Amino acid sequence: MGVNETNKLVKSALLLTAGGLISKVLSAGYRIPLQNLTGDIGFYIYQQIYPILGIALMLSLYGFPSAISKMAVEWKQTGKKLTFKTFHLPILFILLCINGSMFLFLLLNADLLAAWVGDERLAGIYRFGAFTFLVIPFTALLRGMFQSNHSMKPVAFSQIGEQLVRVCIIVGAAVIISTQQNDLYNIGQAAVWAAILGSITALFILILYSDKQIKRQEDTFAIPWNYYVSTLLILGLAATLNHMVLLVIQFADTFTLLPSLIGYGLDKQTAMEAKGVFDRGQPLIQLGIVLGSSFALALLPSISRKRLEEDPQTFYFYIRGALKFSFYLAVGASLGLIIIFKEVNELLFQNTQGTGYLQILVSAIVFASIAITASSILQGLGYVKRTAGFILIAFFIKWIANQILVPLVGITGAAVATIISLITLSIIVSMELRRKVPGLHFYQHIKWKTLIGAAAIMSIYLVMGNFVISFIDDISRWQLLVYVLFISFTGGAIYIFCMIRWKAFTLKELRILPASGIFTRIYKE
Repeated sequence: MGVNETNKLVKSALLLTAGGLISKVLSAGYRIPLQNLTGDIGFYIYQQIYPILGIALMLSLYGFPSAISKMAVEWKQTGKKLTFKTFHLPILFILLCINGSMFLFLLLNADLLAAWVGDERLAGIYRFGAFTFLVIPFTALLRGMFQSNHSMKPVAFSQIGEQLVRVCIIVGAAVIISTQQNDLYNIGQAAVWAAILGSITALFILILYSDKQIKRQEDTFAIPWNYYVSTLLILGLAATLNHMVLLVIQFADTFTLLPSLIGYGLDKQTAMEAKGVFDRGQPLIQLGIVLGSSFALALLPSISRKRLEEDPQTFYFYIRGALKFSFYLAVGASLGLIIIFKEVNELLFQNTQGTGYLQILVSAIVFASIAITASSILQGLGYVKRTAGFILIAFFIKWIANQILVPLVGITGAAVATIISLITLSIIVSMELRRKVPGLHFYQHIKWKTLIGAAAIMSIYLVMGNFVISFIDDISRWQLLVYVLFISFTGGAIYIFCMIRWKAFTLKELRILPASGIFTRIYKE
């Protein structure tokens, strides 16, 4: 592979990563006004349908396109042409069958699912949600073809466009529902409309770029139906799971939390409100993980099994750097958020309800960031099915732990169950990474004294800030916003300054970051 082609691959991967990060920030951010407008009950209703819509989104964005891209590249390498009759049409037909099955399952079993989660009024929302799977075959096919040609701009633009439409519709619906005092369950219907129209928007964007992607040429080779079906089912679903660490945790909460809270002794209305409060932690965890893994994910295009075999030293440098950046930033983000969570909770959600167990929950940022980064490295090395299996293990641990802990200690048990499942996942993927890359020695390269010192300095600063602000009576939301933004940015700057100044990173590692000149000056001074 030439230098220009390698640069093209890296730039394409970085563009797709940037699109994904923007979409994740949008996805996390809109839930705050949604909760403000519809309250904890409205937020609960939305979160009960979100995992199903999220699975559809992940299949469309990552799972099926990855499988299609892999097949397209393999066929091109054999010298065969990708024609409409022998490749695109069969793939589209298989996708229609797979997603049509999901559509029928959800449509026919909506009542059963609603009874399972403990809220029969969700049946209509689940039934309507089935229609989101019908657009997936078309968007997935086009995204897969673009990815096979390393043309990531249409994929990234379609992802951002899809998320913007979803956000606008959901927030707009929340405004109408709150001002006109409509039935809160309408927010679930609006979420489905947002998903469907967002997917149609993405499809329209992809079509605008797709004039050269599908060629109507004739070819004579037989259609390998078994290969197409097995790759789409096995690799497609495995690749989807690898992008669903947080989503599978929320999926377990959807089906187990409300019945378990009722088993704890809460009435149904109180249990619904409690889950709505618990779900406040999800956008904050998501934003923390974006911060913790953004630099790491930007480094991952340099990771492949071929790079490991050809240049192990460079390979070790990149993946060790990815893990270090992810770990250090996740620790700082998680600790800082725990300390100022009371103020953040009041600022974003207008009260401090649930602060105690949400502080436990946001510590998941550290373990989720490690798990996501290490899993991404394993995927780059080709262990896609294995990492998907690890995520399924975390899902079942969360499911079982919810059913054991929540009836005993209430909603706090759900937070502990999340931590247990993510700790288990991070341990498993770290052990597997150590086994597959024995020369990595990641934890031996962590500057633990520097980490503890920087964390302590930041913590003291944040605690002092909270102490000072506690003397202000009847602080307005705008004043609280200024304080939280100021204390967050300055606290984060202090943490990063200490980490760099006390040599947590090497000079070589700092030079691969954006605006590296600023960091290297801090390092040398």
